[in-house]
This record gives sequence, C-alpha cells and structure tokens, in this order.
Amino acid sequence: MTITPQHASIWSDLTGVAFSQGYLDAGGVKTRYLAAGSDDQPLLLLLHGTGGHAEAFTRNMQSHGAHFNTYAIDMVGHGWSDKPDIPYEIKQYADHVLDVIEALGYEKAHVSGESLGGWVAAYLAIHHPDKVDRVVLNTAGGWTMFPEVMQRIKRLSMEAVNDPNPDRIRSRLEFLMHDTAMVHDDLVEVRRAIYAQPGFIPVMEKILCLQEPETRKRNMFTYDDSARITAPTLVLWTSHDPTASPGEGRKIADSIPGARFSVMNECGHWPQFEDPAVFNKLHLDFLLDR
Repeated sequence: MTITPQHASIWSDLTGVAFSQGYLDAGGVKTRYLAAGSDDQPLLLLLHGTGGHAEAFTRNMQSHGAHFNTYAIDMVGHGWSDKPDIPYEIKQYADHVLDVIEALGYEKAHVSGESLGGWVAAYLAIHHPDKVDRVVLNTAGGWTMFPEVMQRIKRLSMEAVNDPNPDRIRSRLEFLMHDTAMVHDDLVEVRRAIYAQPGFIPVMEKILCLQEPETRKRNMFTYDDSARITAPTLVLWTSHDPTASPGEGRKIADSIPGARFSVMNECGHWPQFEDPAVFNKLHLDFLLDR
C-alpha cells in the first residue's frame, strides 16, 4: 500500500489548538498577533527574528497556551503589523513590546525571543527589569558582529523582497533551517505574501539597518551590560546556528548571572520550529521553573 505523505502546513500545526488571530493597538501601532491561553494566566510574549512574523511559533502555541496567555506578535515593521517611519533599532522594538504588554493589561511578561527577538528581550531585561519575569534568548543577536553573516542576511532578505517569488522566499527561509526540507510550501507562501506587500522594500531596507556595522555596534551589548540582567534567563543555542557558534552562546550565558544554557542538536536558527518537541520541553521546564 502506498501512503501519501502528509501535506505540511501551518494549519496542521494549529489543528486542535484553541487559538485566535487578531490585532491590538500598541501605542498607536496596529499589531498583529497569534494567541493561545487565557487572560487569567501569566503573559508570555514570543518574538521572532529579522524579517520574520508570528508563524515562527505555530508549533509552540498549544503547549504554551496550556500554561500562559501566549502571544506571538508581528513586531513593529514586520509581518502584518504597522510599519511606521521610525528607526528600526532595538529601543524602538523594545518600546513596541512594552506597549503590547500595556495594551494587554499586564504589568510584566515572560519574554522569549529568537534572533532579533532575543536581542529585544535582552534589552528589556537590561533596561526595563520591572517589565520582565523570565527571559529566553533563543539564538539571540546583540553580542556578535560577523560581517559575512550580516552580508548574507542582507543579500537574501533584499533578494526576497525585491523579487518575492517562491524560490527567493524559499532561499531566505532555508537560511534559518539545518534541515532545509522543513521549509514547506505553506510557510513559503505566508512569507511571500508579507514580502509582496506594497511599499515593503523600503521597510525591509530600514529593518536591515542592524546588519550595518555602525548601526549594529551602537545597539550591541557588552558583557558588562548582560551582567546587569537579574531576571531568570535561559540562553538557548543550536548545533548548526548559521549566525554564531554554540561557543558564542555559552559566552553570553556565562555573562548573565545564574543563566541556564542549553544546546539543541540538529537545528539551525529556528529550533522552536525544527524540533518543537524538544524545544517545548526545554522552554516550559525553564518558564515553569521545574
């Protein structure tokens, strides 16, 4: 008997999940979100990477919604959220996240960020410690500057936005994965539709400012900065992250008082998507302090 392979889809990731998709006003920024859980639970914010969107976390919504009021947002300038004419530097992203916390009626949140999202999460932990409970830095930016990586991100991103055909979009997404077969057609189409929005080319140019050496340098953290983080912190890295080695992740963890450090094997820059079973257990064990 021939078994037809299951069609991989974001919708299949969300089958059986009581979730909502919507928009909220965060400081005047129309902000799109995916949410699971209820408002009597602690708030957990999931923050994506450069050029990303909330679908980075579709494989994590069910498990986390059982314990937290879980919101994966499109950060300002990204996805289907508003794209105001502002500097797209870390303070601006952090201000937007603070506005999201306020808009949801909370005093503070657990904040888990991947890549750029981890950079923003760390900024919040350093500069707004009263607004964060626990922090997860998932293959986070903010401490390293490797010109060849920055150039590759700029090239792949601008090629995908200037010519948002499926092949270009797939190449940009494959950069994130150790197993490139994880990039299915549904994920490609979600990002293609975002990148094909009218006026998205100049927005992406602004988003990529953090891949420029001078802009990146003024947004980076020193190890003295990270020593100021008092929130319980998990630094999560991967064996095949394309932006920095596990050794770099270990240095970050060692600079944060009491931080946990874990490495997920056979994963690239999106471990929460590539191996959700392992990620969800590691993540929840930390967030639930067990």
